[in-house]
Order: sequence, then structure tokens, then C-alpha cells
Amino acid sequence: MSNAENTGNAAKTRKDGVSLRRLYIWLIVIAVLVSALMIFSTAQLSSTFNNLSDAVEKHMELRRATDDLMNASDYLTENAQRFSVTGDVAYMDNYFHEATLEKRREKAIEVVSGHPSSTDALKSMKEALTASRELMLQEYYAMKLVVDAAGITDYPKILDTVELRDEDRNLSGPEKRRLATEALFNQTYYAKKDQIRAKMKKSLAEVEKLTQDTENSLAQSHIFELDAVRLVIVIETACIILIILMTSYLGIKPIINAAERIKNDSPIPISGSNEFRYLARNYNKLYGAYRKSVAHLNYKASHDELTGAYNRTGYDLLLSSIDLQTTFMLLIDVDNFKGINDTYGHETGDRALKKIVAVLNKNFRSDDYVCRLGGDEFAVFMVHAEEHLRELVASKAGQINQQLADTSDGLPATSVSIGIIHGTQVNDRADLYKCADESLYAIKRDGKNGCAFYEEKA
Repeated sequence: MSNAENTGNAAKTRKDGVSLRRLYIWLIVIAVLVSALMIFSTAQLSSTFNNLSDAVEKHMELRRATDDLMNASDYLTENAQRFSVTGDVAYMDNYFHEATLEKRREKAIEVVSGHPSSTDALKSMKEALTASRELMLQEYYAMKLVVDAAGITDYPKILDTVELRDEDRNLSGPEKRRLATEALFNQTYYAKKDQIRAKMKKSLAEVEKLTQDTENSLAQSHIFELDAVRLVIVIETACIILIILMTSYLGIKPIINAAERIKNDSPIPISGSNEFRYLARNYNKLYGAYRKSVAHLNYKASHDELTGAYNRTGYDLLLSSIDLQTTFMLLIDVDNFKGINDTYGHETGDRALKKIVAVLNKNFRSDDYVCRLGGDEFAVFMVHAEEHLRELVASKAGQINQQLADTSDGLPATSVSIGIIHGTQVNDRADLYKCADESLYAIKRDGKNGCAFYEEKA
């Protein structure tokens, strides 16, 4: 795209404004994308948390397995030693129940084998199991000595596979018991137990290291994803704030301004979104046509032919449409106007009336309405004016009489008396003229050439 085209597009955007519809579509798309990102991030965060929980559970399972292997080995040792000392068959039964039925050592190996990441721990456990099984041969031999010494006939048949050495077979019962006890309590036996414990300690250390490494890795991932969720929340919050600001700037603010302008009977500013600017332009066209039609519609029917001011018909129409809450009515009577007609003639009197209307139009705004009610009686509707503007209205009355006193145009000096009332002082439009007339009478009684505001009777 050329620079000229870019410049043209930028100028068009400044003129037409941003499309609120298009902006909302983009903001909705962004909000959907951010929401999707939020869902994805929270799903990832939840997945990582679940993985972390699973990893902790698995490592607890591994630790229990290593503990089971060591506990099972110690359990076998304890029952073998007790049997050799006491000859109580219950200890032998406990021993073989663990060795042949419970098999906690073998089950522990199966559990650890199910975790591919625990290779090193599994290796140490298998070495410990091998050492434990080697120790069992010594325990079998000692229990076989006790069985022979005590003449026990009900024993596990696996002991039949144990052959006593010739020198041991010929020993007496007490000597066999002593030999069995020595076999399970000597340094060689405990050295083997220490070897098993060392292997299990190493296995446990491998499990702890694996647990720590896995938890650290998942924790780092958890922290990263938590930061990502925070970032998405910040982005989503920014999008919400942007939507609020853009909606306010492009939609709400222009509508509020337009409402104030419409209330004040003014055109709407061309601002805000593209859609609102379109409405404002068309409203202003209609407003201009309306103002033009008001100015021309039934002009002769509503205006005084001599002075161009609104006539009695126009006055009645205006009275029915004004806002009493924001309007002053000024009822004006020319002082001693009959004397001008009698002294200078009706032609001069007509010119004096035209001058009065011209002075009134000069001192009031274009939005205000000047009316000739008949003869030398006039009325002015000063609109969009609050009651606290009394001093302004009084100053206008003074300026009007000052300008009417000027005779540089060849016309005799004139003055007016003005009765003034604000629309908030009456409840009915019909009372507006009556109350203004009371104020006019008051100023005429006090010497004319001035103004008086209507004062409500106590």
C-alpha cells in the first residue's frame, strides 16, 4: 500500500471515526482468545498439579516398598532367632508364612519394577533381596538344627531339602540348639544383615533423590504455568478496562453530550464512533431543516408585518412550547407612545416601533424570541436561562433604554417599562402574562423607564 493510500485511510478514519461495531467484533475475538488461553493455562496448571500429586504418590509407594523389603527381612531374622532360642514352633510358622505366602520382599521388588524411572533404586533392592535370600540359607540350617534337636515332626517340608553336616548331625540336642543360636547371632550373620541394610539405605537414597528431582522439575513447571495464568489474568483485565474505556469514549460520552445538546436545542457534535457520527450528521441535517422550516413556516401568519417580530399568534405558539423551568418572560410597554404618534405622526411612530424591535433583537440572543403583542406592547421569551440570572436580565433592560434614548438616527428618544417573571414562579403557562403584567404595572406606577421582577405574594 502506498504512502498516499495510507494517508487517505488515516484521514478517512479521523473523519468517520472508529466503527464501534467493528471494534466490538475485534474486542470479542480478543476476549474469546484470551478466555481460551485462560482455559488452556488453567488446564495446564491443573494437569501439572495432578502430575505433581501423582509423582508424590508414586514416590511414597516406592518408599513404602523399600521399607517393606527391609521390614520383611528383619521380620524373618527376628522369627528365626526367636525360634532358635525358644524352640517355639509359632515363630517358625511366622517365618515361613512370610517367606512363602506374604512375600513382602518380592512384592516390593514388583512395585519398584513398575516405575521405569527407579532403575537405580531397583538395582539396589534386588541386590538386597539376593543378600537376604543368601541369609535365608543360614536361617534354614539353624532352624533344621532346632527341629532335629527338639524332635519336631510338623514343620515345613522345605526344611527337608536342608542337609546337616555330618559333624552337626551327630551332636546332642542341646549342642544343636547352641550351634543354631550361634549361627544366627554371630558376626558373620550380622555382617550380612548390615550388607542388606546398606543396600536398602542406598535404594532409599535413590528413591529420595528421584522424588526430589521430580518434585523440583514439576514445581518449576507449576510456577511457570502459574505465572502464565497471572499474565493471562492481567491481559484479560486490561481487555475489560479497554472495553469499558472505548465504550465510554466512543458510545456513552457522545450520547451524554448529544442529550445535553438536544436539551439545549443545539446541533450534536460529530464525535465518537463511526455509527454515532453517522447518526449525528443525519440528526444535524434534520435539525438544520427543522430550524429553517421553523424560521420560514407560516412566517407571515406568526410574524408582525411591520417590525418582523413574532405576532400574537406566534406568541401563543411559543408560549405553548417553552420550558418554564429555563425561561424568563419580559412584558414590555413603550412609555408615552401615543405622544410620539400625536407629535411626530404615525410614520415616525412606525419607525420607532421598528427601532424598538431592532434594539430588542440586538440585546437578546438569536435563540430568544421577540414578540409584538399589539400596538406598543411587546414580549420577550429569554430561553435557556436559570432564575439566578436576574442581574443579567436587569442589565439588558438598562441597555435597551439607554439605546432607545439615542436620537442620532433622527427618531425621538423613547423608553420602555418592563415586567419580568421566571417560568418557575408559576404553575400554569396562562399565569405567565398575568404575573408579568403585575410587575409591568408596578414599574409604570413607580415612574416608568425601568424594569421590575415579579415577587410572589406571601
